[in-house]
Amino acid sequence: MIPIRDELPTRRFPVVTVALILVNTAVFLYEVSLGPARELFFFQAGLVPAFLWGKTQLLHGFSVPPLLTLLTSIFLHGSFFHLLSNMWYLWIFGNNVEDFLGRWQFFLFYLGCGFAAGLSHALAFPSSLLPTVGASGAIAGVMGGYFLLFPRARILTVVFWGFFVQFLYVPAVVFLGFWMLLQMFYAIVSLGFPGYGGIAWFAHVSGFVTGALWCKIIASRTYRRIYW
Repeated sequence: MIPIRDELPTRRFPVVTVALILVNTAVFLYEVSLGPARELFFFQAGLVPAFLWGKTQLLHGFSVPPLLTLLTSIFLHGSFFHLLSNMWYLWIFGNNVEDFLGRWQFFLFYLGCGFAAGLSHALAFPSSLLPTVGASGAIAGVMGGYFLLFPRARILTVVFWGFFVQFLYVPAVVFLGFWMLLQMFYAIVSLGFPGYGGIAWFAHVSGFVTGALWCKIIASRTYRRIYW
C-alpha cells in the first residue's frame, strides 16, 4: 500500500515539515556531490553502533562525535528513492501532527523520535559496523503520533493486488496499524540476520512507539486543560 494523501485540513502552513524536507534534500545533494567520498561520509556522520559504544574507532578522517550521530544520521539518505519515500511519508503525516503539537514542539518531537529510533537499533545490534542512515525512524515517530491522534482519518491509498491496482480510502488506524505490524515482524526476523534487508527495523518500531506515547501524553494534558 502506498499513501497518496489524507483528508485532514491543517490550520496553519506546516513550516517545520517543509523545512525538514528541504534540509534533507539539501543534505542529499551534498552527499551526491561528494562522489566516491560519499561512503566515507556515511561512516563519519551516519550511525555505526560499534562506534557509538566504543567497540571500534573510525580509521580515517574526521568523524562526528558518536552520540551526535544519533541525530546527524537522520538527515542522511542512501539513494534518491530512499529520500523520496521518506519525505513523501513526512509530508502526508507530518503536517497534521505539526498542526497539533505546534512548530517548535514538533521539531523537538521529530528529533526525539529519531534519537530513540537510532538508539534502539544500536542496542539491538551493538557490534554492527554498518552505517545506518535515513529519516525513517523519526518519520515512524510522526506516523505513530498520527496513529494516536487521528485514527479515523481517511488515507487515500494505492493498493496493489498482483497486477491490479486499486485506489481506496483506508482508515489511518488500519493503514498505520498494518504498517506497524510489518515492522515488528521484520524486526523479529532481523534478530537472526543482522542488517537484514539493509533496513533498521527496530528503529521503525521504537520510533513509532515513541511518537505515539509522546502524543498520548500531550493529548492527555490538552484534554485535562480544556475539560478540567
